[in-house]
Amino acid sequence: MSKVFRAPRRALLWLGLSFATGLLAGPLTPDPAAAQEVTLRVQHFLPTHSTTHKDFIEPWARKVEAESGGRIKIEIYPSMQLGGKPPALYDQVRDGVVDIVWTLPGYTAGRFPIIEVFELPFIAASAEATSQAAHEFYLRHAVEEFADVHPLMVHVHGPGSLHMNNKEVKSLDDLKGLKVRAPTRMTNAALEALGAAPIGMPVPAVPESLSRGVIDGAVLPYEVTLPLKVHELTTSHTEIGGERGLYTAVFLFAMNKARYEALPAELRQVIDDNSGTALAKQIGKVWDDAEQPGRQAAADQGASFYIIEGEELARWQAATAGVTAGWIAQMDKAGKDGQALVDEATALIAKYAGE
Repeated sequence: MSKVFRAPRRALLWLGLSFATGLLAGPLTPDPAAAQEVTLRVQHFLPTHSTTHKDFIEPWARKVEAESGGRIKIEIYPSMQLGGKPPALYDQVRDGVVDIVWTLPGYTAGRFPIIEVFELPFIAASAEATSQAAHEFYLRHAVEEFADVHPLMVHVHGPGSLHMNNKEVKSLDDLKGLKVRAPTRMTNAALEALGAAPIGMPVPAVPESLSRGVIDGAVLPYEVTLPLKVHELTTSHTEIGGERGLYTAVFLFAMNKARYEALPAELRQVIDDNSGTALAKQIGKVWDDAEQPGRQAAADQGASFYIIEGEELARWQAATAGVTAGWIAQMDKAGKDGQALVDEATALIAKYAGE
């Protein structure tokens, strides 16, 4: 029979004390190299050469990394590389499938009705002014609407134009029956009120739909036509004159709520410092600045351009007035003062536009 080795009691006591002392000493003398590192995955639906990717999300990520002293690492996945379709992005960030997303609340029609006020016809000014207004409005009225995520910023794109293939829209009558892509519920309603046959779809589907003749055209800001090469698939472009555009779309840059709350306080502060109204102003200006290159690309293709203004513009505004009235009625039915919300959104836009 083999003998069992038994260490002397004094030796066991010494080992126990040494181990306990080591445990106590560890937190008191932290190793700087062992500082917590966090990797955040960002997903969006546009390609790497889009304005959103290269001029907004990429610089934002590098800035956060630098200000965190390298403790936050951000991986960006454009063009839905982590899977799913654009309308799934909100649920992906809510459920923690990804850490951060950039998306349109309007891709899930009717789910976020309050923030839709900025998508009503003829309410939007420049992207810079309207983005700041939209974020401030969100803080006042729509926090509960996005309570299951941590919004970093709400913004909009510049007022959109009509981009048509082998069709020309010079007046309201020219729109009748045309199949026109729209991004959101309110824009669909506006196009229908104008006599078009709206077709809702996420923007990545627009090029193929144009090339196959599924749609006659699309409402888009010029900014996004360039990376998607929509300017190569359209022959005429109709712009809206006046101080307010036909439409815009609201975007959400949001983080998984639990992921944000689990960050150490100092890393949450880094995220906070790169969120909010100042960020909305920044991305709004980026979108405004990108309009001219997109328009120039269309001009270089030899496209035709038309502007809706004067009495013709008044016809368009009158035709879409019922869309705003319908939204107000919906808000009233939900127990909110719809007209007051429209008035506040309009006043906020005017404030940031310097009017």
